[in-house]
Amino acid sequence: MTRLQDKFALVTGGTSGIGLETARQFVAEGATVAITGRDPQALERARAEIGGGLLAIRCDAGSIDAQRELAQTLAQRWPRLDVLYANAGDVTHRSLEDWDEAAWDRLMATNLKGPLFLIQALLPLLANPASVILCGSASAHIGLPQSSAYAASKAGLLSLARTLSAELVARGIRVNGLSPGPTETPALGKLGLPPEQQSAMQAEIRKLVPIGRMGTPLELAKAAVFLASDESRFVVGTELRVDGGVTGL
Repeated sequence: MTRLQDKFALVTGGTSGIGLETARQFVAEGATVAITGRDPQALERARAEIGGGLLAIRCDAGSIDAQRELAQTLAQRWPRLDVLYANAGDVTHRSLEDWDEAAWDRLMATNLKGPLFLIQALLPLLANPASVILCGSASAHIGLPQSSAYAASKAGLLSLARTLSAELVARGIRVNGLSPGPTETPALGKLGLPPEQQSAMQAEIRKLVPIGRMGTPLELAKAAVFLASDESRFVVGTELRVDGGVTGL
């Protein structure tokens, strides 16, 4: 399979779940791939598991300085960047009364501020043409209790997919959103809720899916391959929802 042959691709948050599987599929399709994460051990496990010359870079997705350092690292190693999949995310869910400013700022830095400044830092490296994929969420379109800050951050990111497309399209850079619905990933265990609330929320999430099951990382990764490839070169400033019908039925 060579849908991404000779392309250079960066996947942020690539050590588990959708990000890890997307990196695997990008490599399988012929791309040269870099992933980021905060845990050095998880990065090494991903590098060993995927192989293919995978470049694993430690990076805090919520730090502006770290985004600039990441861009510099890639510029020193690669001639260009053809694909950016901004997948790193903070999935914290809390009741309204439990949010505080520090937790809000941390989530927004990772989910919204980081991607914007990463794209800014990567501009000199992004090819013409290039594909930028921003990981949204079905939560941006539904009223799931305890998802307020998370859903707001993803709604903002999907807005960036439209506005940055308008700003960057003349440079050959396509920006699109890719929004997963409920997906079986380790992130489901990182919602930040007490155990009983987490179990109740997971049960509620599963009930939301009209297709009758949760999605898989592979299904999301295949959608990312499409958006990264030249097959989607007429797809600009939109949102691809891979959500089992959650937001449409």
